[in-house]
Amino acid sequence: QVQVVESGGGLVRAGGSLSLSCAVSERTDATAWFRQAPGKEREFVAAIRWTPGDIIYTYYSDSVKGRFAISRDNAKNTVYLRMNSLDVQDTALYSCAADWLWGDDQAPTRSNGYNYWGQGTQVTVSS
Repeated sequence: QVQVVESGGGLVRAGGSLSLSCAVSERTDATAWFRQAPGKEREFVAAIRWTPGDIIYTYYSDSVKGRFAISRDNAKNTVYLRMNSLDVQDTALYSCAADWLWGDDQAPTRSNGYNYWGQGTQVTVSS
């Protein structure tokens, strides 16, 4: 059983920055961040995937592209999400997902393609 633990959420003013961490108990081929705001469906935020040759691919939703950056630390099996220029619309519960099930032919951006999930960390952006 792979364990996924998020950390780093909190309260920040609009325009500010915050970094989230996702510690995964073992290496998987892809890890992603999703978020869910109250009354809304869960949405994709960002994902990172690496090949056996350690080529890294990153994916972003249009709403965060240019503001958020996903990265990883192999030695720690940890994926980070750096969030800049935060807006009130970014307020949500951010959840990390690991172990992409659908192979390399599809971009790892769909929530139902991941096997393991963390409990989530709350990000609140005030105006």
